[in-house]
Amino acid sequence: MTLVLKGDKNFENVPSLKAKALRINLNEDIYGTFAEIGAGQETVRHFFRSGGASGTIAKAMSAYDKNFSDAIYGVEDDGRYVTEARLKKMLSHEMMLMEQRIPRKDNPNKIFFSYANTVATIDFAKKFKGHGWLGIRFQLDPNEDYNEIILHIRFKQNEARLQQETLGIVGVNLIYGAFYKHHKPKKLLKYLYDHIDNDTIEIDTINFSGPRFEEVDNRLMSLQLVKNGMTEAVMFGPDGNNILPAAILYKKNILALRGSFRPVTSVNMDMYKKSYEIFIRENKVDVDNTVVVFEITLSNLRAEGEIDEEDFMDRARLLCSLGQTVMISNFQEYYKLVEYFSEYSKERMALTMGVNNLVDIFDEKYYRHLSGGILEAFGKLFYKDLKVYLYPMIDQETGLTVTSNNLKVHPRMKELYKFFKYNGKVVDIFDYDDSILDIFSREVLKKIATGEKGWEEMLPKGIAELIKEKGLFDYKSKLKEKQK
Repeated sequence: MTLVLKGDKNFENVPSLKAKALRINLNEDIYGTFAEIGAGQETVRHFFRSGGASGTIAKAMSAYDKNFSDAIYGVEDDGRYVTEARLKKMLSHEMMLMEQRIPRKDNPNKIFFSYANTVATIDFAKKFKGHGWLGIRFQLDPNEDYNEIILHIRFKQNEARLQQETLGIVGVNLIYGAFYKHHKPKKLLKYLYDHIDNDTIEIDTINFSGPRFEEVDNRLMSLQLVKNGMTEAVMFGPDGNNILPAAILYKKNILALRGSFRPVTSVNMDMYKKSYEIFIRENKVDVDNTVVVFEITLSNLRAEGEIDEEDFMDRARLLCSLGQTVMISNFQEYYKLVEYFSEYSKERMALTMGVNNLVDIFDEKYYRHLSGGILEAFGKLFYKDLKVYLYPMIDQETGLTVTSNNLKVHPRMKELYKFFKYNGKVVDIFDYDDSILDIFSREVLKKIATGEKGWEEMLPKGIAELIKEKGLFDYKSKLKEKQK
C-alpha cells in the first residue's frame, strides 16, 4: 500500500509505456496481432520489451514492400497505401486469420484484437511532414462482436526517427485505451497523448464503432479533438461519421459558409443555394470537383461561455439531415480558414457571408496581433483569387436593403474596401429571396424558447418537424414549461 503523507494532493497517475504494455501482456485472455507498415514495428516493440509478450502476441509483421503488401491485402483502387481503406483491409485480414488459426473451441476465453497502422514518415527533402492511419479492432468478451477505433495523425516533427518513436507511443496508448479506457471515450482521446508533447502530432480524425460504442456520437468526438487542441479543424459528413479533411478538400474547388446555424434557417439555405449557383459558373470550377462546407467556429460555440455539447449536437443533426458536410474549426478569423483550405487545394475558393460578417472583416481590431496588420490578413484572405459572395440584409433602422454598394465600413477602411470591391473580389448575390431577409437564427431560437408560433415557417422543409420530434434545442422541456 502506498504511503500517504500529510499535504499530499490527489492526481491522476499516468502509467508508463512499459506498465501499459505489461498489463496487457499479463492478461491471459488478450491475444492478437500487430501489422505495421511504413515506419517500422515501433508499437509491437514496446510489448516485446516489456516481458510476457508470448501470452499476447500471436503475430507481428510489416509488409513493407508494396508487392508483398498488395499480395496480402489486395490492390487499392487509387493505388495508394496510406489510406483509411487500406487500414480497414489490414484489420479485417488479420482478424480473419486470427479466427481461422486460433480455434475458439480450444480458446473459449480468449478476447482477440488486431492492431494495424499504415504510415508515411517525413520525406528525405523534408517537404512533406508525413501522416498515417492507425487503428484497433478488438473485443472485450469472447461472445461479443468486435469494436473498432480508427484515427488519423499528422506528424509535426522534423526527423523520421522521432516520428517513428512517437508512432510507437501512440500505438501503445491506443491499445491500452481500447481495453482499459473504452468506457470513457472522451478521456480515451486525451490518453492518446500520454508521454507525448502536444506539438508532436495532430489527430484530425477519429471514429468509434462496435457494440461498446453504440452510444458514442463521432461528431461529438470531433468536437473534443478541436476543444482539446489536438487539431485546428475537423469535418464530418451527413452520416455523422468523421471524415479526413484532406480526403474531402484535396485539390477541390471549395465553397464555405460560416454561421451559428442555431438552428439552420431558410436564409442559410438560400445563401448556400444562390452562392453555389454563382460558384459553379466561375471559370475552371467543375461541379464534380467541388465541395461545399458549412463551418462553425469554436468561438461561436463558446459564445455564451462554456461549450454546450448538446447544443452543438442539435446544430450538427440538423445540418446532417440536410445532407451537408460540416467543419468545426478553431479559426476565429476568416484568413486562417482560407490558409487551412490552401494547405489542401490550390483550386478556386469562395466564402459566402452576410453583410455584417463582411463589415467585421474590415475591422482592424481583429488583426492587431499580426505584424502586417489588416494588410497581411487580407493578403492571406484573398489568396489565389478568392471571392466573397455577399448576401444582403435589411437595415433594421432604415428598412433599406444593404448590399456591397451601400454598406458602411470604417472611414479608414473605405479605400481598401473599394479596391477589393472594384477588382471583383466581392460579388453580390442578387437572385435572393427577399421575403426571408428578416429571418435570424437568434429570433427563431427565441420563439422556440418562448413557445411563440410561426417559427416553423422560417426553417427549411422538415427541420421544424425534426426539432419537435427529437426535442432539439430543449424543445420538449420548454414546451412542457409553457403548458404548466
